Amino acid sequence: MNKRLVKGDKKIFGVCSGLANYFDTDPTVVRLVFLIALLIFGTGLLLYLVLAIVMPDK
Repeated sequence: MNKRLVKGDKKIFGVCSGLANYFDTDPTVVRLVFLIALLIFGTGLLLYLVLAIVMPDK
């Protein structure tokens, strides 16, 4: 079975849940990674917005 990176259940855009489904992990962990990337590196928001535009819906 081929895996596809698509948006998942939506909180805002569904990016974190889509990534969590693709990597078989908990969406909360992915959300925390984006939050840490935002607070420490400043790139989390930019990466999230790019993925929200690029990732297809289900």
